[in-house]
Amino acid sequence: MDWLTTVDHKKIGILYLIAGGFFFLVGGLEALLIRIQLWKPLNDFVSADTYNELLTMHGTTMIFLAAMPVIFALMNAIVPLQIGARDVAYPFVNAIGFWTFFFGAVLLNVSWFTGAAPDGGWTAYAPLSGSTFNGDHGMDYYVLGLQIAGIGTLVGGINFLVTIINMRAPGMTFMRMPMFTWSVFITSALILFAFPALTVGLAALMFDRVFDANFFDPSGGGNAVLWEHIFWIFGHPEVYILILPAFGVISEVVSTFSRKRLFGYSSMVFATILIGFLGFMVWAHHMFTTGLGPVANGLFSIATMLIAVPTGIKIFNWLFTLWGGSIKFTAANLFAVGFIPTFVMGGVTGVMLAAAPADFQYHDSYFVVAHFHYVIVGGLVLGLFSGLHYWWPKMFGRMLNEGLAKLTFWTFFIGFHLTFFIQHFLGLMGMPRRIWTYLDGLGFNEMNMISTVGAMLMGLGTIFFLLNVVITAFKPKNAANDPWEDGRTLEWTIPSPAPEYNFKQTPLVRGYDAYWKEKMDGHTEMTPAEPIGSIHMPSPSILPLFMAIGLFITGLGLMYSHGEWGKIAGIEAGFVVGGIGLIITFACMIIRSLIDDHGFHIEPEELQDKGVKA
Repeated sequence: MDWLTTVDHKKIGILYLIAGGFFFLVGGLEALLIRIQLWKPLNDFVSADTYNELLTMHGTTMIFLAAMPVIFALMNAIVPLQIGARDVAYPFVNAIGFWTFFFGAVLLNVSWFTGAAPDGGWTAYAPLSGSTFNGDHGMDYYVLGLQIAGIGTLVGGINFLVTIINMRAPGMTFMRMPMFTWSVFITSALILFAFPALTVGLAALMFDRVFDANFFDPSGGGNAVLWEHIFWIFGHPEVYILILPAFGVISEVVSTFSRKRLFGYSSMVFATILIGFLGFMVWAHHMFTTGLGPVANGLFSIATMLIAVPTGIKIFNWLFTLWGGSIKFTAANLFAVGFIPTFVMGGVTGVMLAAAPADFQYHDSYFVVAHFHYVIVGGLVLGLFSGLHYWWPKMFGRMLNEGLAKLTFWTFFIGFHLTFFIQHFLGLMGMPRRIWTYLDGLGFNEMNMISTVGAMLMGLGTIFFLLNVVITAFKPKNAANDPWEDGRTLEWTIPSPAPEYNFKQTPLVRGYDAYWKEKMDGHTEMTPAEPIGSIHMPSPSILPLFMAIGLFITGLGLMYSHGEWGKIAGIEAGFVVGGIGLIITFACMIIRSLIDDHGFHIEPEELQDKGVKA
């Protein structure tokens, strides 16, 4: 019950981590099935239809249901601690964010058990995703599941924007914020502007499918290319929503394990802001072959290449941070150092794809698959692994086993390069994306075989990580406040795991790398900015859970409103079920509005013994 009603950001972070970890395994399993199907020519391991479902669900799961929640797990667990806050700005909304994400994700995956998983590709291009070419309920699950999950992401982004703007400790000016907090700040701003575009697109597609509108159906006067614009004006900022937090993690880890201040901090901040800004200017580079014309292609080509500049600044700053540092190669740092060249490789193929004339050759070939897996897996996933190994003691009070963690790194890292490096050449030789089988004698056989072996190795690396987590879970919670001994930021000044109230007294920040500055001045802890007093805490609440369940029921009802469930009192049963779901959600909102909940106080004499029971 404690976990179902919690509004504590640290526990919500752990819930995000468990949910995201679970969907990461689901997405990984789908990827392995795809690779097994492609390991030899004319294979019939899965049918063509099942392959399309696997392909669609793998992409959708990995981006929306695995990467996003694990990012939110780190944001929730760490950002309030890094800025010296006691919680996020809206703890109740934070809980709503998690539960709506979770039930949206569950709704999407229920589709596997109802006989029709989404099969229109993870980008759901119209008119393929419309009811004309996709008559079953697969794409309905996609549309409604992502709508509900998207609410969670959007309110989460707003929450962190407000938290970082309003709740920084005294002395924590913007230019003293840790780099991870900065990257989360920019990410949250991107979420605020990008996700509404997806919401609008999904709403229009929902009207097309559920209520027979024709936004994207050319035969009814709609426009299929419009969907591409709407999707990518969300979709391109989305890849920066994914990668910027990883950049933040790498900045923290590289700096800590080099025992050096991050090189070029202010240039890193401005590079992050510039990446966020330019990320909105480049969406049509996904559409060079759509026929937008040379002017549009030229402009988007140039804008895309411009993004390489701030990204390059970041790469060199990390290298200069490592340069001359006293480097410790912990597992977290191995992931961070492995990230740098891998991400550069992904970036270089990105610049190749940005050249519009060349893109006509690369487009929809395995070259593109290799490119985005290099930036998303070789960038984001390595970054997340780095962050998890780094902050694990702060989240759970236990240190992960270093030996197993290094084994995770080497198997995953080698497996990754084995899987995707070779796909560049498959693409250049002409193997198209999204095909479920291929003929013998085209020269694809050996490369696909190698790629599949690499995918198995990545799976093995993931198993080592899970093994590490399970073994560690049985250890006592004895991690020190600053287990790496070189912690530079505020989260390392409090016990591991952090107590319910985070900081007994709000710390006074006297410079960038606040804790390191105190260490250099000979202090063992932060100077408090206030006397010890009673601490106000928000009350736990079951309402967020029920609001999300209501939306889940609504989605399920709307989907089956075309007569599948018969009628109740002359009304389609699906609409009745949908209405019940909405009533549940709105009832929870009314209860929340009408009943005042003032939270509770932790008194000074209780402060000694309260800790998070994770």
